[in-house]
Amino acid sequence: MLEKIKRKSLLYKSGVEYADFCINHVEGCSHGCTFPCYAMNMAKRFGRIKTYYDWIKPKLVDNAIEILDEEIPKYKDEIKFVHLCFMTDPFMCGYKEVEYLTLKIIARLNKDDIKCTVLTKGIYPKVLKNTEKFGANNEYGITLVSLDENFKKKWEPYSAKYEERINSLKYLHEQGLKTWVSIEPYPTPNIVEQDLLEILNKISFVDTIIFGKLNYNTKSNIYVNGNGDFYENCAKQVIDFCKKNNIDYHIKFGTMREHIPKKTILFEGASKIPVMVE
Repeated sequence: MLEKIKRKSLLYKSGVEYADFCINHVEGCSHGCTFPCYAMNMAKRFGRIKTYYDWIKPKLVDNAIEILDEEIPKYKDEIKFVHLCFMTDPFMCGYKEVEYLTLKIIARLNKDDIKCTVLTKGIYPKVLKNTEKFGANNEYGITLVSLDENFKKKWEPYSAKYEERINSLKYLHEQGLKTWVSIEPYPTPNIVEQDLLEILNKISFVDTIIFGKLNYNTKSNIYVNGNGDFYENCAKQVIDFCKKNNIDYHIKFGTMREHIPKKTILFEGASKIPVMVE
Protein backbone atom coordinates (compact mmCIF):
# COMPACT_ATOMS: atom_id res chain seq x y z
CA MET A 1 0.00 0.00 0.00
CA LEU A 2 1.45 3.36 -1.07
CA GLU A 3 1.98 6.07 1.51
CA LYS A 4 -0.27 9.04 0.83
CA ILE A 5 0.42 12.75 1.18
CA LYS A 6 -1.60 15.93 0.84
CA ARG A 7 -0.78 18.92 -1.33
CA LYS A 8 -2.10 22.47 -1.42
CA SER A 9 -1.62 22.91 -5.17
CA LEU A 10 -0.95 20.74 -8.21
CA LEU A 11 -1.05 22.57 -11.56
CA TYR A 12 1.95 24.77 -12.31
CA LYS A 13 3.41 26.64 -15.27
CA SER A 14 6.47 24.76 -16.55
CA GLY A 15 9.86 26.22 -17.26
CA VAL A 16 10.67 23.38 -19.68
CA GLU A 17 11.09 24.76 -23.18
CA TYR A 18 8.52 22.61 -24.96
CA ALA A 19 5.88 22.36 -22.20
CA ASP A 20 3.00 24.43 -20.86
CA PHE A 21 1.27 23.54 -17.58
CA CYS A 22 2.38 20.45 -15.67
CA ILE A 23 1.27 18.19 -12.85
CA ASN A 24 3.17 15.85 -10.51
CA HIS A 25 0.70 13.77 -8.51
CA VAL A 26 3.30 11.42 -7.03
CA GLU A 27 6.36 12.20 -4.92
CA GLY A 28 9.25 9.92 -5.87
CA CYS A 29 9.60 7.32 -8.60
CA SER A 30 10.05 3.57 -8.39
CA HIS A 31 12.09 3.38 -11.60
CA GLY A 32 15.25 4.47 -9.77
CA CYS A 33 17.14 6.03 -12.69
CA THR A 34 20.78 6.89 -12.00
CA PHE A 35 21.81 9.23 -14.87
CA PRO A 36 21.58 11.10 -12.33
CA CYS A 37 17.89 11.90 -11.90
CA TYR A 38 17.24 15.65 -11.81
CA ALA A 39 13.91 15.17 -10.02
CA MET A 40 15.52 13.11 -7.27
CA ASN A 41 18.29 15.67 -6.81
CA MET A 42 15.72 18.45 -6.45
CA ALA A 43 13.77 16.41 -3.89
CA LYS A 44 16.98 15.99 -1.89
CA ARG A 45 17.85 19.66 -2.19
CA PHE A 46 14.50 20.78 -0.79
CA GLY A 47 14.47 18.19 1.97
CA ARG A 48 11.61 16.04 0.74
CA ILE A 49 13.82 12.93 0.74
CA LYS A 50 17.20 11.99 2.23
CA THR A 51 18.28 8.95 0.20
CA TYR A 52 17.86 7.13 -3.10
CA TYR A 53 15.82 4.51 -1.24
CA ASP A 54 13.41 7.19 -0.03
CA TRP A 55 12.97 8.31 -3.63
CA ILE A 56 12.09 4.88 -5.05
CA LYS A 57 9.27 4.48 -2.51
CA PRO A 58 6.66 6.71 -4.17
CA LYS A 59 4.02 8.63 -2.25
CA LEU A 60 0.60 9.32 -3.78
CA VAL A 61 -1.01 12.76 -3.63
CA ASP A 62 -4.28 11.68 -2.01
CA ASN A 63 -6.22 14.88 -2.70
CA ALA A 64 -5.15 15.32 -6.35
CA ILE A 65 -8.66 15.25 -7.87
CA GLU A 66 -10.03 17.64 -5.26
CA ILE A 67 -7.23 20.11 -6.04
CA LEU A 68 -7.91 19.84 -9.77
CA ASP A 69 -11.59 20.57 -9.19
CA GLU A 70 -10.49 23.86 -7.62
CA GLU A 71 -7.62 24.71 -9.97
CA ILE A 72 -9.07 23.88 -13.39
CA PRO A 73 -11.61 26.78 -13.31
CA LYS A 74 -8.81 29.09 -12.12
CA TYR A 75 -6.31 28.24 -14.89
CA LYS A 76 -8.45 26.87 -17.71
CA ASP A 77 -8.25 29.96 -19.92
CA GLU A 78 -4.44 29.97 -19.62
CA ILE A 79 -3.82 26.26 -20.23
CA LYS A 80 -2.82 25.07 -23.69
CA PHE A 81 -2.16 21.55 -22.43
CA VAL A 82 -1.05 19.77 -19.24
CA HIS A 83 2.03 17.56 -19.14
CA LEU A 84 2.28 14.42 -16.96
CA CYS A 85 5.00 14.43 -15.58
CA PHE A 86 8.49 15.97 -15.27
CA MET A 87 9.19 15.10 -11.62
CA THR A 88 7.76 11.58 -11.44
CA ASP A 89 6.38 8.85 -13.73
CA PRO A 90 2.61 8.64 -14.33
CA PHE A 91 2.68 4.93 -15.19
CA MET A 92 5.52 3.66 -13.00
CA CYS A 93 5.98 -0.09 -13.00
CA GLY A 94 4.48 -2.15 -10.20
CA TYR A 95 2.13 0.50 -8.79
CA LYS A 96 -1.47 0.14 -9.93
CA GLU A 97 -2.47 2.90 -7.49
CA VAL A 98 -0.38 5.34 -9.52
CA GLU A 99 -1.93 4.12 -12.78
CA TYR A 100 -5.48 4.48 -11.43
CA LEU A 101 -4.86 8.03 -10.21
CA THR A 102 -3.16 9.00 -13.47
CA LEU A 103 -6.14 7.75 -15.47
CA LYS A 104 -8.51 9.70 -13.21
CA ILE A 105 -6.45 12.85 -13.69
CA ILE A 106 -6.32 12.50 -17.49
CA ALA A 107 -10.08 11.90 -17.60
CA ARG A 108 -10.73 14.89 -15.30
CA LEU A 109 -8.64 17.23 -17.43
CA ASN A 110 -10.13 15.91 -20.66
CA LYS A 111 -13.62 16.45 -19.23
CA ASP A 112 -12.89 20.20 -19.40
CA ASP A 113 -11.39 19.83 -22.90
CA ILE A 114 -7.85 20.19 -21.57
CA LYS A 115 -5.38 18.22 -23.64
CA CYS A 116 -2.76 16.06 -21.91
CA THR A 117 0.74 15.14 -23.00
CA VAL A 118 2.07 12.12 -21.13
CA LEU A 119 5.58 10.70 -20.77
CA THR A 120 6.55 7.39 -19.16
CA LYS A 121 9.20 4.70 -18.83
CA GLY A 122 6.40 2.32 -17.96
CA ILE A 123 3.61 0.62 -19.90
CA TYR A 124 0.51 2.36 -21.20
CA PRO A 125 -2.80 0.73 -20.24
CA LYS A 126 -4.90 -0.17 -23.28
CA VAL A 127 -7.94 1.57 -21.81
CA LEU A 128 -6.49 4.86 -23.09
CA LYS A 129 -7.83 3.92 -26.52
CA ASN A 130 -11.31 4.78 -25.16
CA THR A 131 -11.64 8.29 -26.58
CA GLU A 132 -15.12 8.72 -25.11
CA LYS A 133 -13.55 8.72 -21.65
CA PHE A 134 -10.09 10.04 -22.54
CA GLY A 135 -9.53 12.79 -25.07
CA ALA A 136 -8.69 11.90 -28.65
CA ASN A 137 -6.18 14.78 -28.78
CA ASN A 138 -3.92 13.58 -25.96
CA GLU A 139 -0.34 12.77 -26.95
CA TYR A 140 1.36 9.77 -25.35
CA GLY A 141 5.14 9.41 -25.16
CA ILE A 142 7.88 7.16 -23.85
CA THR A 143 11.45 7.91 -22.89
CA LEU A 144 13.79 5.72 -24.94
CA VAL A 145 17.56 6.34 -24.92
CA SER A 146 18.77 2.84 -25.73
CA LEU A 147 17.72 -0.64 -26.84
CA ASP A 148 20.40 -2.32 -24.71
CA GLU A 149 18.77 -4.07 -21.74
CA ASN A 150 22.11 -4.29 -19.93
CA PHE A 151 22.32 -0.50 -20.09
CA LYS A 152 18.76 -0.31 -18.73
CA LYS A 153 19.61 -2.57 -15.78
CA LYS A 154 22.35 -0.18 -14.71
CA TRP A 155 20.82 3.21 -15.49
CA GLU A 156 17.02 2.65 -15.39
CA PRO A 157 16.92 -0.45 -13.18
CA TYR A 158 13.23 -0.74 -12.32
CA SER A 159 11.64 0.73 -15.44
CA ALA A 160 9.79 -1.26 -18.11
CA LYS A 161 11.76 -3.23 -20.68
CA TYR A 162 12.41 -1.23 -23.82
CA GLU A 163 10.52 -3.57 -26.13
CA GLU A 164 7.47 -3.50 -23.84
CA ARG A 165 7.53 0.31 -23.73
CA ILE A 166 7.68 0.53 -27.51
CA ASN A 167 4.91 -2.04 -27.98
CA SER A 168 2.54 -0.25 -25.60
CA LEU A 169 3.16 3.03 -27.42
CA LYS A 170 2.72 1.43 -30.83
CA TYR A 171 -0.62 -0.02 -29.68
CA LEU A 172 -1.91 3.49 -28.94
CA HIS A 173 -0.57 4.68 -32.29
CA GLU A 174 -2.47 1.89 -34.01
CA GLN A 175 -5.64 3.08 -32.28
CA GLY A 176 -5.21 6.44 -34.02
CA LEU A 177 -3.76 8.34 -31.06
CA LYS A 178 -0.80 10.73 -31.33
CA THR A 179 2.49 9.37 -29.99
CA TRP A 180 5.96 10.74 -29.29
CA VAL A 181 9.35 9.71 -27.96
CA SER A 182 11.85 11.56 -25.78
CA ILE A 183 15.39 10.43 -26.56
CA GLU A 184 16.79 12.18 -23.52
CA PRO A 185 19.16 11.97 -21.73
CA TYR A 186 21.03 10.31 -24.60
CA PRO A 187 24.28 8.67 -23.38
CA THR A 188 27.72 9.11 -24.90
CA PRO A 189 29.62 6.11 -26.39
CA ASN A 190 31.90 5.82 -23.35
CA ILE A 191 28.76 4.89 -21.39
CA VAL A 192 27.19 2.61 -24.01
CA GLU A 193 28.17 1.84 -27.59
CA GLN A 194 25.04 1.93 -29.75
CA ASP A 195 23.58 3.00 -33.07
CA LEU A 196 21.21 5.97 -32.82
CA LEU A 197 19.71 5.11 -36.21
CA GLU A 198 18.65 1.71 -34.86
CA ILE A 199 16.66 3.46 -32.13
CA LEU A 200 15.15 5.92 -34.59
CA ASN A 201 14.07 3.15 -36.96
CA LYS A 202 12.41 1.35 -34.05
CA ILE A 203 10.20 4.37 -33.33
CA SER A 204 9.62 5.63 -36.86
CA PHE A 205 5.84 5.33 -36.38
CA VAL A 206 5.62 8.24 -33.90
CA ASP A 207 4.42 11.78 -34.59
CA THR A 208 7.13 13.63 -32.66
CA ILE A 209 10.70 13.01 -31.45
CA ILE A 210 12.52 15.07 -28.81
CA PHE A 211 16.28 14.68 -28.50
CA GLY A 212 18.56 15.90 -25.73
CA LYS A 213 22.00 15.34 -24.24
CA LEU A 214 22.95 13.73 -20.94
CA ASN A 215 23.65 16.41 -18.33
CA TYR A 216 25.15 16.31 -14.83
CA ASN A 217 27.16 13.17 -15.63
CA THR A 218 30.93 13.22 -15.18
CA LYS A 219 31.61 10.35 -17.57
CA SER A 220 29.57 11.94 -20.34
CA ASN A 221 31.26 15.30 -19.82
CA ILE A 222 34.76 13.88 -20.34
CA TYR A 223 33.90 12.19 -23.66
CA VAL A 224 35.92 13.40 -26.67
CA ASN A 225 36.14 17.24 -26.73
CA GLY A 226 33.61 17.50 -23.93
CA ASN A 227 30.99 15.59 -26.03
CA GLY A 228 30.03 18.68 -28.10
CA ASP A 229 30.83 17.17 -31.51
CA PHE A 230 29.09 13.93 -30.59
CA TYR A 231 25.81 15.60 -29.66
CA GLU A 232 25.99 17.96 -32.63
CA ASN A 233 26.23 14.98 -34.98
CA CYS A 234 23.49 13.05 -33.17
CA ALA A 235 21.13 16.02 -33.33
CA LYS A 236 21.72 16.42 -37.06
CA GLN A 237 21.04 12.71 -37.52
CA VAL A 238 17.73 13.09 -35.68
CA ILE A 239 16.77 16.12 -37.76
CA ASP A 240 17.58 14.37 -41.05
CA PHE A 241 15.66 11.26 -39.99
CA CYS A 242 12.60 13.26 -38.95
CA LYS A 243 12.55 15.33 -42.13
CA LYS A 244 12.84 12.17 -44.23
CA ASN A 245 10.01 10.45 -42.33
CA ASN A 246 7.76 13.51 -41.86
CA ILE A 247 8.08 13.46 -38.07
CA ASP A 248 7.89 16.59 -35.90
CA TYR A 249 11.00 17.13 -33.81
CA HIS A 250 12.58 19.28 -31.15
CA ILE A 251 16.24 19.40 -30.19
CA LYS A 252 16.64 20.37 -26.53
CA PHE A 253 18.50 23.60 -25.86
CA GLY A 254 22.16 22.99 -25.07
CA THR A 255 22.37 19.89 -27.26
CA MET A 256 23.46 21.81 -30.35
CA ARG A 257 25.82 24.78 -30.25
CA GLU A 258 23.67 27.36 -32.04
CA HIS A 259 20.29 27.15 -30.36
CA ILE A 260 18.31 30.34 -29.87
CA PRO A 261 17.33 30.48 -26.16
CA LYS A 262 13.56 30.77 -26.39
CA LYS A 263 10.58 28.64 -25.47
CA THR A 264 8.91 26.37 -28.02
CA ILE A 265 5.39 25.05 -27.49
CA LEU A 266 5.61 21.68 -29.16
CA PHE A 267 2.19 20.09 -28.73
CA GLU A 268 -0.19 22.74 -30.02
CA GLY A 269 -0.87 21.04 -33.33
CA ALA A 270 1.56 22.76 -35.69
CA SER A 271 2.10 20.72 -38.84
CA LYS A 272 5.88 20.80 -38.50
CA ILE A 273 8.09 22.04 -35.67
CA PRO A 274 11.38 23.54 -36.86
CA VAL A 275 14.55 22.93 -34.93
CA MET A 276 15.56 26.10 -33.11
CA VAL A 277 18.88 27.05 -34.74
CA GLU A 278 20.27 30.24 -36.20
